[in-house]
Amino acid sequence: MGFEFKKKLPTPEEIRSQYPIDQEIRALKERRDCEIRKVFTGESDRFLAIIGPCSADNEDAVCDYLTRLRKVQDKIADKVLIIPRVYTNKPRTTGEGYKGMMHQPDPEKKPDLLAGLVAIRKMHIRAIRESGFTCADEMLYPENYRYLSDILSYVAVGARSVEDQQHRLTVSGMDVPAGMKNPTSGDIAVMLNSVVAAQAGHSFIYRSWEVETTGNPLAHTILRGAVNKHGESIPNYHYEDLRLLQEKYEKKNLKNPACIVDTNHSNSNKQYEQQIRIAREVLHSRNVDAKIHSLVKGLMIESYIEPGAQKIGVDHVYGKSITDPCLGWDESERLLYTIAEMC
Repeated sequence: MGFEFKKKLPTPEEIRSQYPIDQEIRALKERRDCEIRKVFTGESDRFLAIIGPCSADNEDAVCDYLTRLRKVQDKIADKVLIIPRVYTNKPRTTGEGYKGMMHQPDPEKKPDLLAGLVAIRKMHIRAIRESGFTCADEMLYPENYRYLSDILSYVAVGARSVEDQQHRLTVSGMDVPAGMKNPTSGDIAVMLNSVVAAQAGHSFIYRSWEVETTGNPLAHTILRGAVNKHGESIPNYHYEDLRLLQEKYEKKNLKNPACIVDTNHSNSNKQYEQQIRIAREVLHSRNVDAKIHSLVKGLMIESYIEPGAQKIGVDHVYGKSITDPCLGWDESERLLYTIAEMC
């Protein structure tokens, strides 16, 4: 047989009962969810900065980074609302490489998915306690969402997952904002169709249950750039791209039209230092066009303590990405202040 069933994993309910959250965290998440929701509904004009490491590979470094973010957040809270990226699952184009803390709690050891499920829940809880932030994570595996659903305030669906029916239907049952990235082809219609599906209610099979959802009115788009048939990056953050998306939104019967611009990936051709320039350009476009101002709710930025990236296990540098290259802390701090000034 092609499958070896190694061990049955605990259910989300079992993991959540073993590693519960207290009333203080519940209340904090409720307040944060309300603040973030108001940005997407237009009740608040604050701008979102969804910022953090490409992958959350080390609990101490992630929590260190988040406590630094907290100091900046307190200074720009009237203009910018920070949602830290604590991404514990990493899609791999070829299936090779580090797949995130859920797979490997220790990047230098073999995969251990049970230990990974425990590790990511404990890290998210620690992050909330130490920083006061409820965070964002990527939903790589829809069936795993409920291991963290009581502590996440934002969910991203990646470019390679956005066409998948189970991802779309699972988002339809969420009560927090979920960003649907454009596929690697750049097809805007695919991205918008995913939002249409996510905002509608559905009946389907989920974790061996027949479930019914009411739809997620906070599902929205994320522009992350595209790749052409030659493997070359095609950015989609320019003024003309934002106007086109806004016009496409007007033709759809969608609640809370909204877009987040991813400043890295194919928008920067993975030249991480270009994120600063891209962020400035998006904010300029937003400032000169009222419709773009209404549509673009925030930026997604890859940032860590140290700039760049490193290979696993080779002269390991604390707080440096082991997946995609990220902005370092000094540049990230300055960029957040710039965003607040331009909003």
